[in-house]
Amino acid sequence: KRPGTLGICALIQNKYNVDAVPHVICQGFTKEETEDFLIELHYLGIENVLAIRGDESGFRKPIKFGRTANVYAVDLVKQISDMNKAKYLEDSLLDAEPMNFGIGVGGYPEKHFESPNLQTDINFTKEKIKAGAEYIVSQMFYDNEAFFNYVDMCKKSGIDVPILPGLKIITSKNQLTTLASNFYVDIPNELAEEIISAKPEHVPEIGIEWAYKQVQELINAKVPAIHFYVMQNTKPINQLMKKLGI
Repeated sequence: KRPGTLGICALIQNKYNVDAVPHVICQGFTKEETEDFLIELHYLGIENVLAIRGDESGFRKPIKFGRTANVYAVDLVKQISDMNKAKYLEDSLLDAEPMNFGIGVGGYPEKHFESPNLQTDINFTKEKIKAGAEYIVSQMFYDNEAFFNYVDMCKKSGIDVPILPGLKIITSKNQLTTLASNFYVDIPNELAEEIISAKPEHVPEIGIEWAYKQVQELINAKVPAIHFYVMQNTKPINQLMKKLGI
């Protein structure tokens, strides 16, 4: 067994002095459980959260009678935003203390798989911003033009919060299919062909080099920050950081 989100975030923030940003999801949690979890985060000094729906069917569980759950990420954002204003599920609380969470949400440069088109998806994201979200972390992508186009469309739609690009280094051949099927991302033909024709042991090097070029271009474009999807494999991230001189 291993510790859950709360324990890991407390360790990261209080032992290593690195700001933790736990994911808070709708699926599998009632509003009451979410409220309790957020209160615990607050008292640990954790001030930033990423509010997402959670698409895994395994997260779903029956909701006990008399309790409710957030269905969409916008509902979760509203709950967190209410807590920032000292509005809790129980209206009769006396001297309720406001939380101070910075709220992030997910964004999809190639659209969420359930949205009919990118503009509709951006419209949904705008509703999350109106509800109280303060920044966006993008889904992984391998073509920077897709991200730049997404940012431009967001700005034209009236979204003016920081948008952080999300990157994932490809380290194996099978990720060409698993990443595409699980995260609905498009992998450029140039990258796919290079990985397909390479020996398996050379794939991480190819993935790191591709990410390196992405990062350089994103930095030149003055993105506010870059989020890396580690997925329990820190080695390629460490190698990329060394290559970047960080």
